Parts: sequence; C-alpha cells; structure tokens
Amino acid sequence: MDESEKVNVIDIKIIPNRYLKPKTTEKLLNAIYNLEGQQRVLIHGPSIPLKVFYGPGKGHVVNHTDRKVINVKGHDLELRVMVGEIVITVDMSKFNAFMDDLEDILGEFMPCDYSLLVGIFTRTKSTISDYLKYGNNFESAIDERYIGLVDSRAKTSETVKVIK
Repeated sequence: MDESEKVNVIDIKIIPNRYLKPKTTEKLLNAIYNLEGQQRVLIHGPSIPLKVFYGPGKGHVVNHTDRKVINVKGHDLELRVMVGEIVITVDMSKFNAFMDDLEDILGEFMPCDYSLLVGIFTRTKSTISDYLKYGNNFESAIDERYIGLVDSRAKTSETVKVIK
C-alpha cells in the first residue's frame, strides 16, 4: 500500500441490543454531531416502507410508529429504517478523544446494552455502482463521503441527507 492509499479515517460501529426509538435516535445523533472529529454518520436497520410492496395488502399504507421525522442539528430527517446500527467515520488524529466523549454520550443516552466495534466498515474506494451512478472521473466532482453509499436505482436525495 503506497502513501496515497493509506486511510486517515476509522469507523466506529454502535450496535444496540434492540432497535432504537426515534426520540433516542434523535438525542444520540445530536450529541454525536456535536463531537469533534466525526466525518460521517450512517444509520442502518430494516426498512420501514410507506406502503405494502407485495402480498394481499399491496398498496395499503403502513402506519408504523417508528417512521417519524426527527431533527438533527436543525435538519428534519425522516427515519426510513428502524435504527439497529450507527456507523461513525472518525478522523484518526482525533480518535482517542472522540472515543472518550462517545462512551460518555452512550452512557447517558443509550437505553439498553450495546456493542462497540472499531474498524473499517464503509467503502474507502470507488465501487462499480459509483461509476454507474456518477460516470467516469467523478471523484473530484463529489464529496468523498458519498463514495460507497450509492444505490444506483435510488435518488441520492432520498437515501442520503447531508448535515453539516
């Protein structure tokens, strides 16, 4: 691996022992976004669809209690998933201080037991899907935090929310 390929970021994955409610997710995300060193925050979990996609109830509206709009740093964000994982990309130079602050936040806001994993859980290089979505030589045209987040069939505005 040459100097230009070295990764200067690391990911922290928070895995709660149960799905988080929207209010808890909102509190956690706001606290995480106030920490210095975070570069990107991803939430993962099973989808909460607006309508039933198949079966006898196809087309009917799903009234799921966890599909809510939360406010993160002044931005409204519609939760489209039940939050089962939070992945935070952190600048390596601020990792130790970030981890200390994160553990304090989790102790205060996490309502259940959880696991913390540290490693590389997100893409750090362009994928074929990135090229399908953005075309050749797109790397200098987009924010590098978008690399690897592409669903070539979805609109980016529907799946990615930029919060500064």
